[in-house]
Amino acid sequence: MMNMQQQPMNQQPNINNQGMMQNMQQPTDTKHGGHEIMDVHEILSCTISTLDQYLLYKQHVKDPELTDILNRQHQFMLDNYNILTECFKSGMNPSHPTSSYKMAQSNDVVYGLTPSQPRKPKMNASEIGDRCISNYMLGLIKADAASLTKAALEVTNPVVRRVIADSVPNYIEMAYEIFQYQNKHQYYQVAQLNAQDMQLVLNSYTTTTSQTLQ
Repeated sequence: MMNMQQQPMNQQPNINNQGMMQNMQQPTDTKHGGHEIMDVHEILSCTISTLDQYLLYKQHVKDPELTDILNRQHQFMLDNYNILTECFKSGMNPSHPTSSYKMAQSNDVVYGLTPSQPRKPKMNASEIGDRCISNYMLGLIKADAASLTKAALEVTNPVVRRVIADSVPNYIEMAYEIFQYQNKHQYYQVAQLNAQDMQLVLNSYTTTTSQTLQ
C-alpha cells in the first residue's frame, strides 16, 4: 500500500494552481468602471493638492475676512473628500450625505473699471499678498469644479456619481464667494458693455411656445 506521504509528484495537489483557479472563478468587481476609477482617482488627488495649498496659504493671509473664507472652505472640502473617499472605496452610501456650502459674502457686485497699477509677475515672495492668495484660491476651485463636472458625466456607480454631482454646485458657490471678496476689494473688476450694445445682446433672443415636436 502506498504511503499517502509518499505520493508521486504528479499526484500531489497543486496549491498554487488551485488558488489561481479560485481567483479566476470569483466574480469581477462591478462597483466601478475603468474610466470612473481614473477620473475619481484624479479628483481625489487634486482635492488633496487643493487642501494642502490652502494650508500653505493660511500662514501668509493677512486679512481676517480672507482667513475666514479659507478656513470654512478648507473644512468643507475636507469633509467632501472624506465622503467621496468612503463611497469610492465601498461603492455604497457614505457615513453621511453631502451638505450645501453656505457662503458668508453678499450677492452685491460692483460693476465697472477703475484705474489701477499694471500687474506683473512677482520677483520676491514677500510681495505675495491677499490679492495673490485669493487669486490662487479661485484658480484652484475653478479647476476642481471643472474636473468634478467632467467626472460626473463619466461615473457609473450611482452613489459616487451622486456625491460628485452634488459637489459641483458647492464648488461653484465657493468660487463665487472668492470672487465676491475680490470684487469688493477691487482685485477682480467687472467690465460692462455700453448700454446700447448690452440691450442689443439682451434683445437678440426671445421665448418660444412649448409644444410637442412634430
